[in-house]
Amino acid sequence: MAAVRQKMHVRKGDTVMVITGKDVGRKGKVLQVLPKKGRVIVEKVNIVKRHTRPSQSLPQGGIVEKEAPIASSNVMLYCPECNSVTRLRVKMTDSGKVRVCTKCGMNLPEK
Repeated sequence: MAAVRQKMHVRKGDTVMVITGKDVGRKGKVLQVLPKKGRVIVEKVNIVKRHTRPSQSLPQGGIVEKEAPIASSNVMLYCPECNSVTRLRVKMTDSGKVRVCTKCGMNLPEK
C-alpha cells in the first residue's frame, strides 16, 4: 500500500509542545517533518538509545541517544506571545499568506 502524504499543521523550525505521551508538557523545536508517515522529530523529545557499530564518525561505536519521530497529532504549536499552545489560522495579506495565532492574533514567527 502506498504511503499517503498527510497535511501537516507544523513546519520545520516551529516551536511545539507535546500534549500526549511520555513527554507531555515538553517544548522543543521541530527538527524534521515526515509527512508521508504523519510524524515529526522534535528536539530533546522522545529520546531513544541506539546501539551503533564503529564508523569513521564514531570510531568506538557504542550507545547513542537520539530523537525518534512522534505522531504529529501529539504535538501542538506553541505561541511565544501568549505563552500557550494554540491552533493556527491562515490570514491573507498583500504579501501573501500569514500564519496567525487563534488566541492572541499575533503572526507566528517563521523559523
